[in-house]
Amino acid sequence: MCGIVAYIGAKKARPLLIEGLKRLEYRGYDSAGIGILSDEFGLEVAKSVGRVSHLENRLKELGGFDGSIGLAHTRWATHGGVTEANAHPHRDDKAGICLVHNGIIENHSALRKYLMERGHTFHSETDTEVLAMLIGELYDPENGTDLEAAVQTALREVKGAYAIAVICENEPGVMVCARKGSPLLVGVGNEEFIVASDASAIVAHTTQAFMLDDYNVVKITREGFRTSTVDNVEIMPKVTELEYELEQIELGGFSHFMQKEIFEQPASLRTTLGGRIDHNEGKVVLGGLAQFAKELVKAKRIILTGQGTALHASMIGEYLMEDIAKIPTECEYASEFRYRNPIVEDGTVVIAVSQSGETADTIAALREAKDKGALSVGVVNVVGSSIARETDMGVYLRVGPEIGVASTKAFTGQVTVLTLIALFMGRRRVTSPERCARIMNALDAVPDKIEQILATNDEIRRITERYVERNNWLFLGRGYNYPTAMEGALKLKEISYIHAEGMPAAEMKHGPIALIDEGMPAVFIANKGSQYDKVISNIEEVRSRGGHVIAIATEGDEEIRSVAEEVIYVPGCPEPISPLLTVVPLQLMAYHAAVLRGHDVDKPRNLAKSVTVE
Repeated sequence: MCGIVAYIGAKKARPLLIEGLKRLEYRGYDSAGIGILSDEFGLEVAKSVGRVSHLENRLKELGGFDGSIGLAHTRWATHGGVTEANAHPHRDDKAGICLVHNGIIENHSALRKYLMERGHTFHSETDTEVLAMLIGELYDPENGTDLEAAVQTALREVKGAYAIAVICENEPGVMVCARKGSPLLVGVGNEEFIVASDASAIVAHTTQAFMLDDYNVVKITREGFRTSTVDNVEIMPKVTELEYELEQIELGGFSHFMQKEIFEQPASLRTTLGGRIDHNEGKVVLGGLAQFAKELVKAKRIILTGQGTALHASMIGEYLMEDIAKIPTECEYASEFRYRNPIVEDGTVVIAVSQSGETADTIAALREAKDKGALSVGVVNVVGSSIARETDMGVYLRVGPEIGVASTKAFTGQVTVLTLIALFMGRRRVTSPERCARIMNALDAVPDKIEQILATNDEIRRITERYVERNNWLFLGRGYNYPTAMEGALKLKEISYIHAEGMPAAEMKHGPIALIDEGMPAVFIANKGSQYDKVISNIEEVRSRGGHVIAIATEGDEEIRSVAEEVIYVPGCPEPISPLLTVVPLQLMAYHAAVLRGHDVDKPRNLAKSVTVE
């Protein structure tokens, strides 16, 4: 997803905006740009294809850009190719408007035609330039339509999603920002304001901020701000304390954010679990669900929905809900759910899973389910995000900011929270105190056990190095660890660009076994459990066709060495808990494969951290 940073205050805007763009680089982008207003130079705009460092070099060559109000952007191409002309900010051709935009204007073609008939000349292929031109067309301060009013009027005409920041040469002390569908935060400092699409660009300067709601517009001056709807109904936002700390979004002693976040998992899961397990009472305590506990106990059906890594966590959640809470459960691709006229009956609970809480497909699925009468639960990491605000109840992951595009600690946080929800509901329905206690004790032990797995990092790197040149891998598991296999394959694909397929181990012989050739790596999650013997049989099928087996096995299992070329051990635990352990070696394998292949781990090609458009 693209990134926005904007500033108005007493400081020089340029260094602050560049710093903010660098903190947003993890979100994925292909070009960057900056626009600054100053008394001496007026409105100056610079753009560059490639990394923010290219833009920084361009600014050094140009000079100027000395104002204290400005906006900046990292673009991920949607409408139009990767060119300087298509990069943001975009300007109009009449009123000195300068604008940055995240999202998609769906009716841009009709608006472009109208504006061209009005005599406007376009210089890019983007939908964003259309919005800049429309605001400029409407801007008429002599007749009472100032920048704020022009933005409000323009947004009443557009369809789609947007987060925008706008400045104007004729109003050099004003910035107007608005949001629908794409996140936008306003950081409130000491006589200064920092607007960004992500808290990571704000937290170095202020911890006080408010999130704009859909259809909100904020007019900011150095003296203060006014918030209204697009229909100019004034509202009062709630300024809150950001939960992020600066050191959480810096690398520390690690080479990459993904590496840092893999190794943070013991600490992050201790935070996730903190105060949520009451061993004295033998129950799970989830304050975010307490108000609806009776309704959850009566649930007749659960729908879990998400995309990517969150979908794989949801798939594990499906096993957890049926196994522990004994409630019929389905897991749905959010992107497919709302387009197939889903049946949502009385007693249905929908659980929306998303790290950012801003995933467009998941929000759309959530709204579809709510419109059909479902009770809604959010499982998200970002406090105050769209899903957190739109669900009836929810549980935060509390794993801290996740910068790496390839999700790691958010996945284990999601699985942990879904396990807690299953226990919360199961204990109130059918699950015995003894079984709940066993699973709760096992959850408490997970952080220490992950530390044991992380201690084998060097051996996992050596194993990965032996196979890293192979371009096709299989990841196979059964039961709780079938979704884990899919997550392992996704991680390898995302950052190493190795083709990998994850699937149930039994599915292999129904077609994919044809792919196996001499030396093909096949990663089996073969920890001790109810289907262990079946997994061993599947391993034999691969070996007989020349594949090389990398087994994720339970400590003490020496039998598996006779059928696997490589063995990575994880501590033993109850089956419902096992994905939290077996996924960690897969994360490390993907990380090392990407590094060994020379790829940019934290900025994988074509990917964004948070996908806020369909």
